[in-house]
Amino acid sequence: MILTLHEIARALGVAAPSSPDAPVTGYSIDSRTLQRGDLFFAIRGDRLDGHEFVARALDSGAVAAVVDAARAAKYSESVQQKLFAVPNVVAALQELGAYVRRRWGGPVVAITGSAGKTTTKQAIAALLSTRFRVLQSEGNLNNHLGLPLSLLRLSPESEAGVFELGMSAPGEIRLLANLARPDIGVVTNVSAVHLEFFPDRDAIARAKHELIETLDSGAWAVLNADDPRVWKFGEHLPDRTLYFGTSERSHIRALQLQPLPTGGFSFTVPAKAFAQVPPGALRAGRFRVKRAEPERPSDVRFELPLLGRHNVLNVLAALGVCYTFGILPQVLREAVASLRPGTMRGEMVRLANGALAINDCYNSNPEALETMLAAVTSLPARRHIAVLGGMMELGGASEELHHGCGRRVAELRFDVLLTVGDHAKAFAEGARSAGMAPASLHHFDSPEEAGSYLRELLDDGDVVLLKASRSVHLEKIWPELEPLKAAAARQRR
Repeated sequence: MILTLHEIARALGVAAPSSPDAPVTGYSIDSRTLQRGDLFFAIRGDRLDGHEFVARALDSGAVAAVVDAARAAKYSESVQQKLFAVPNVVAALQELGAYVRRRWGGPVVAITGSAGKTTTKQAIAALLSTRFRVLQSEGNLNNHLGLPLSLLRLSPESEAGVFELGMSAPGEIRLLANLARPDIGVVTNVSAVHLEFFPDRDAIARAKHELIETLDSGAWAVLNADDPRVWKFGEHLPDRTLYFGTSERSHIRALQLQPLPTGGFSFTVPAKAFAQVPPGALRAGRFRVKRAEPERPSDVRFELPLLGRHNVLNVLAALGVCYTFGILPQVLREAVASLRPGTMRGEMVRLANGALAINDCYNSNPEALETMLAAVTSLPARRHIAVLGGMMELGGASEELHHGCGRRVAELRFDVLLTVGDHAKAFAEGARSAGMAPASLHHFDSPEEAGSYLRELLDDGDVVLLKASRSVHLEKIWPELEPLKAAAARQRR
């Protein structure tokens, strides 16, 4: 949505810079990636202060900059003519994002949960795109800065918006939901993450529930029926909740799950369970529906290529969202079969020597790790190998949770465990306590060291999982494997 400087000034309630009719074609908080025509927000972070880069941003083609009013007088007169002076730059970014969302006015889907948010978001966007022009938040732009930047990308051509909401403290989901004003709120699960900031899982559930509490009249909740805490969220919206899962209380339900040779699953979604919810329930009387499907749902068999049983639930959530939009499951078989994992989220890479690498480096928590460990051991292999970095933000329970996951590595009969970084040492201790041979355990201080060892270790028929919290940067292993990846690409050609 292209706004003029005058329109932005009116939205923020401040004076406009010179040239008020100048259009803004984009928005940026990083002077290094700023594009000509952008509006630059001078965000003050933990390490860098955007106010120090305002002149550089304007020289790079920014049409104007948003700065704290208390700092505006320090700039030269020529720079001051291109400034919005506001009480708080972060609040201004959020206010403008909320303004664009209101002015755009289309349907918004918001997703939160302890795990699977990004995969679920991508699945929802992919399936909705079979009928609508969809804007989704890029990567994991899901916090107090990322969400408003995503909302600012909404345009008149967008027919639906799909956004991820993340958090690390109480109140954050409420803030984000009030900016996005979702018409559908999706909750994937509640698990033991961010325990550094929350006393227990019930406190995490209360924070996730903020999304449901902020839903307006007429909005719908799409909830995981298999998670007892999330199931209870439906009590807040008893007449506007659609459940997904494998249990009998699900509307969108997966039955007859069968593993595929590739690590994915096939499953059946029966029509009987969700027939009580009218298709297109969200859109009735609110948004125009593009109908190109049968009037009534029917049983349908899906084949999902994404690795692991947990991804079945993520896709069921997407099918539930589509159902509220009036898109029935039976017309989405090909779209589900075409889903692919996001970057560093369960990517499967066949290396030149025949080994299969599962790149799940983006993040980690205890439940997500145990789920992926089980998924990897379901794949046939000469050896199953785990390369694990620490799981962060677990507070006082960190060592116990790492130890428990290490025990699970041994129980699932992994052949080799490589651990990376200080937090990961407890994985090895847990695996050893569960009977894993010391000769199968190897610790490294850095991803690069682990990668060098892994390059020599891997052989034809091995399957290796790479998983850690984001701050471990376990993806730095990949340059060590690049010769194998390059050779694999040459072989395909």
